[in-house]
Amino acid sequence: MTGKTIYLVLGTAFGFALSRVGASEYDLIFGMFTGIDLTLVWVILTAIVVGHLGMRVLTAAGGKTRRGENIEPKTKPLRPTTIIGGGIMGIGWGLSGACPGTVLAQLGEGKIIALGTVLGLIVGTYVYALLTERGSV
Repeated sequence: MTGKTIYLVLGTAFGFALSRVGASEYDLIFGMFTGIDLTLVWVILTAIVVGHLGMRVLTAAGGKTRRGENIEPKTKPLRPTTIIGGGIMGIGWGLSGACPGTVLAQLGEGKIIALGTVLGLIVGTYVYALLTERGSV
C-alpha cells in the first residue's frame, strides 16, 4: 500500500469515527459548548490521552519519522497570537458547528451547510498566510 493510500484509508476511518460519535451534529457541538452534553468533551479528552500515550510509546521505542529521523516531540511557545487565533477558531467552531476535522465528515455525509465552513477555513488560512508573510504573526 502506498503512503497516499494509507492516508486515504486512515482519513476515511477518522471521518467515519467522527460521524459515528456525532461530532458532525450541530446539536451535539452546541451541547458541548453550552455544557449541556459533554459527550464530545470525553471524545476529545480520550483522543488527547491516546495521542499522548502513543507519542510516549513511539519516543520510548526509538521510533523514526518517514525520513528516518528520531521522533522528538517539541512544544511551541505560547504567544498572544496563538490565544487570539484559538479564540477565533473556537468562535467559528461554535457558530458553524464544525472544526477542520468535522467539516470533512459533514461533507462526507452530504451536509451542504459545511461548504460555508470550508470557505471560512480557506479564507482564514489565506489571511494567516498573508499575516505570516508580513511578519505580523
